[in-house]
Amino acid sequence: MSNNTINIQFLGAAGTVTGSKYLITAFGKNILIDCGLFQGLKELRLLNWEPLSFPPAQIDVVLLTHAHLDHTGYLPRLVKEGFTGNIVGTSPTLQVAEIILKDSAKIQEEDAIRANKHKYSRHKPALPLYGLDDVEATLPLMKSKPLNEWFHINENIRYRFRYNGHIIGATFIELQIGDKLLVFSGDIGREIDPLLFPPEKPEHADILFIEATYGNRLHPNRQAIDALQELINRCTNRNGTIIIPSFSVERTQLLMYLFWQLKKSGRMKDIPIYMDSPMGRNVLEVFHKNTSWHKLSNEECSEMCSEIRRIKTMDETHALAADSSPKIIIAGSGMAAGGRVLTYFTKYLSDENATILLVGFQAEGTRGRALLEGAKEIKLYGKYFQVKATIENIEGLSGHADQNGLIDWMDKLKSMPEKIFIVHSEKEGAEGLRKKVKEIYKWECAIPSLNELINLQINKT
Repeated sequence: MSNNTINIQFLGAAGTVTGSKYLITAFGKNILIDCGLFQGLKELRLLNWEPLSFPPAQIDVVLLTHAHLDHTGYLPRLVKEGFTGNIVGTSPTLQVAEIILKDSAKIQEEDAIRANKHKYSRHKPALPLYGLDDVEATLPLMKSKPLNEWFHINENIRYRFRYNGHIIGATFIELQIGDKLLVFSGDIGREIDPLLFPPEKPEHADILFIEATYGNRLHPNRQAIDALQELINRCTNRNGTIIIPSFSVERTQLLMYLFWQLKKSGRMKDIPIYMDSPMGRNVLEVFHKNTSWHKLSNEECSEMCSEIRRIKTMDETHALAADSSPKIIIAGSGMAAGGRVLTYFTKYLSDENATILLVGFQAEGTRGRALLEGAKEIKLYGKYFQVKATIENIEGLSGHADQNGLIDWMDKLKSMPEKIFIVHSEKEGAEGLRKKVKEIYKWECAIPSLNELINLQINKT
């Protein structure tokens, strides 16, 4: 490749909302922005097992926007396939990534053991994509960097991280290559969030990569706490258990905060609330250690935690699942793709008095999406369970900016970017945002496809 060219290859989150990976090649360096796992549809999950179209051993550095699995979950596999460079992110991002990757490896190992024991996998034997040993080999490569400072990869390439809301540690990345500034939005947070500060906004971008998870949708104007109060009080009138599949990072902490506020103000019935997510418990510790990244004091964190009973062991999980008394259980994972919430599903999916409350985005191919779309049965551990529980959905709790938020995030750009790529979205979201950008700014946007390769001209600074 000549020294006046940038190669951009979309290795994930192109035409889909998962598997974020963008390979940037310029001035003799190969830079991977995010390294996410594909989730959801089986055809997407199978991509995790395919070799990358670029050799991992030739990648020099990975820059992480934030810690969610669809942005970091492929890292141990990348290392397993030969990557030896640095993995760079903010300190909270790397702290949360360690929690998430260990949890992911453990679930994969347990799923493989269960599949082999009960013989419901076509693979003989079933194997995890990676294990805990692979995660341990990945962690020494992680290097933290602070916000708002430029760091050089070589004399022609530098980068910095800027605060982006969404989850603790999340950023957008500015990557200066020669005379071009590339901006990677990561996942953009909301202007008003009970726990996190508003996202910063880029002032300049020659090449902009912007997510569109909610590119065709608007969050409700109603306050999330009011909607949650009404729904929870309606559900508790059924006198059954409420199961809330929840993302362990930020969403679980947000739910804990909202329930704490509702209980403290007497706005909900006095029903026991449990949080069953080892990862969620560990992320709470990250909140305690990084108070400058969010709005809660350590005292508020402690008071919030005292109101909600935290489950630790699987024995406690099974005992709680067997308890027929009314209760609220927040459990991972957020799209019911795995985790402890599935143990509760085996007990409560077929319970007519129970409620399954969905509180976030449900990607195609996940159990959460199937429930949202009215599935009559759900497959768990190789068996089918009838859905008799009431399925509820509450909007407004997402940590993603909606269409208006995405449009507003671009409003400080002083000029039109040369290229805008809409990524991290299903087709409808990407098309919705493209039309809105055209309407508001009169800018053209491209929607790249998976593994698409683009060449752009640059000059040295």
